[in-house]
Amino acid sequence: MISYRPTVPADLDLVTSWIVTEPVGWISAGRYLADLAENMYRPEWTWIAEAGDRVVGRALWWGPRDSAHPVALDCLDMDPTVGDRAAIAAELIQAALAGFPQPVQYAIKAAGGWRDDPATSSAVGWRRAAAHAAGLTREVERLQFEWAPADGVPPAKGVLRFAEASDEEFLTVFRRIAEGSLDAQTRASLTAKGVDATAREEMDFYLGAPGKRQWWRIAYTPEGEVAGMAIPSATPYNVNVGYLGVVPEFRGCGYVDEVLGEITRIDAANGEPRVTATTDVGNAPMAAAFRRAGYRNTEIRINLSNDLRP
Repeated sequence: MISYRPTVPADLDLVTSWIVTEPVGWISAGRYLADLAENMYRPEWTWIAEAGDRVVGRALWWGPRDSAHPVALDCLDMDPTVGDRAAIAAELIQAALAGFPQPVQYAIKAAGGWRDDPATSSAVGWRRAAAHAAGLTREVERLQFEWAPADGVPPAKGVLRFAEASDEEFLTVFRRIAEGSLDAQTRASLTAKGVDATAREEMDFYLGAPGKRQWWRIAYTPEGEVAGMAIPSATPYNVNVGYLGVVPEFRGCGYVDEVLGEITRIDAANGEPRVTATTDVGNAPMAAAFRRAGYRNTEIRINLSNDLRP
């Protein structure tokens, strides 16, 4: 019989001795201990499955340092000898969710072309099935990109002018960029909540991120019209592209390259050694822009959630 429970501090060795051998992203002992010290992993957020006195699975939930509850499942693994890993993992997720206010999300990280590799496809498959069975049924596949100074800093073309602006000005541009967006999260939010709530939530998300508000820029055409905006941002681990977009009337003019270039130049000027970015697999124009700017695709993320969180 399998039982499920959150850990206590005395279980630390049980958690950190676990090694994932399948070809998917996972949390090592070093990473877990570092984030535990920062209060982003916690014993009560770390759940294990036990068969008698043997740990046969673990689910590591993550949240911001000052959060009362976790917001993401970072790592899910099961001993392959337990039988139906997907079913048992689903029960482990559900046991944790019973005590966590929703919403949450789970990103399965794998190499590109994961469907064509049997080992990776199997590793993703049972985790994906477990998440769906546990209620994380909203799925978006995303491309993870990375840039480093050695990849080259995109030169400024000088067509667009970039300037700081007030929160109200940025909120207006968030609204305009949401129109006709190819981003699955934005489209779902527009349908569920409307443009005003979508714009406010997206802006609040970036205001609350570790990135600096002073990095934000609005892009203007030579005639002084708003063309889009560039929001370099950050996670607790590294800087990222954050949010960028071009307003509907100027799409197709090549301005996305200048906006992305401005973000990259800001990060490069700050001496950042690594910049990450993500976009939906279905957003081909944005993926192409990243590649033109020297960003390299490093992995695929299958994002599963039970809400409309960005």
